[in-house]
Amino acid sequence: MAFDGDRVLLVRRGKPPRAGEWSIPGGAQHLGEGAEEAARRELREETGIEVGPLVVAGVVDAITTEEDGRVRFHYTIIDFAGEWVSGEPVAGDDVTEARWFSDDELPELGLWDEALRIIAEGRKRLQEPR
Repeated sequence: MAFDGDRVLLVRRGKPPRAGEWSIPGGAQHLGEGAEEAARRELREETGIEVGPLVVAGVVDAITTEEDGRVRFHYTIIDFAGEWVSGEPVAGDDVTEARWFSDDELPELGLWDEALRIIAEGRKRLQEPR
């Protein structure tokens, strides 16, 4: 995920799971691709943004179930955070929108609780001395 001062970059998903919902940019890791490399590639493909050094913001298990309780999707997500260095938000790849949001705007977006937690953690970890 990318931060620009007090703003965080989010995308509106274009495909399931969570199609139409705002979320942290990200996606599938390619075989042989490092986790940090995948995070940078997905951020670039979905938003056109480049960030500086990355920190791990957190790890989340995203599990979507069917009405009968069967698991439909299970993703283990490693969220990285970095400060914006270049590019303007442009929706690409499998998203329909990409834009910066202030903390005041986040409650109106209907974000998943884990996304809110990871945004807060990412911001906190970027401010820690390295």
